[in-house]
Amino acid sequence: MQSDPPDLDSRCALFLDFDGTLVDIAPTPDAVVVPPGLTDALGRLSRWLDGAIALISGRPISQLDRWLAPLALPAAGVHGAERRRADGVVERRALPELDAVAHVAQALAMAHPGLLVERKTCAVALHYRGAPQCEALCRAAMQDVAARQPALHLMNGKMVIEVLPRGVSKGHAVEQFMGEAPFEGRRPVFVGDDVTDEAGFEAVQRAGGVAVRVGRGPSVAAHGLASPQAVLRWLNVPLGVAPEPTT
Repeated sequence: MQSDPPDLDSRCALFLDFDGTLVDIAPTPDAVVVPPGLTDALGRLSRWLDGAIALISGRPISQLDRWLAPLALPAAGVHGAERRRADGVVERRALPELDAVAHVAQALAMAHPGLLVERKTCAVALHYRGAPQCEALCRAAMQDVAARQPALHLMNGKMVIEVLPRGVSKGHAVEQFMGEAPFEGRRPVFVGDDVTDEAGFEAVQRAGGVAVRVGRGPSVAAHGLASPQAVLRWLNVPLGVAPEPTT
């Protein structure tokens, strides 16, 4: 049984997923609605935490920036395959060969209406939210093509199957941030909603931090919140302000 998360502390390092955590899951990646006040509230949190806040998302960093403009927080995109440090430097994993993966995904999408292929900088995602009956077919096809290339691995998410570089995970991204200023030495807090966030939960709990699962489902996270709306209330979005630092 997951308990409510503790109040945020100005000495923590805050890591936030985006889809399903800060915004509701949408039928397609381009259809999300950013709540009014979210960008301003994240900016206030960043100042309150002296910059120790980062987005950890399956989306590319460029998409996160577009949805939250003009804010450009430290971020790990594509599950950590690309990462923008607090100093603004962007690190990217070497681009794997993904043409074969994209070809298989596109062929499936052409044959089965409702499937959606998302080609990222270093990953291919096959969304089946619009054709849930195709889940097993999509999983088998993407697993088969990924298994042919040792540098790739398959990751399952909410109504999506993604192929990306082996060794990439949100947990590794969190660990990288925690080795750098301004995150280093703080207590990590990670909030996410999907199976892809479990590695992040494990990483922060190994470090004595707080893991918060959004929504229902089995999880290693010790704490839970019911919905993105509950997350926003916890973060004091959109109408509240960040709490005063503790003394």
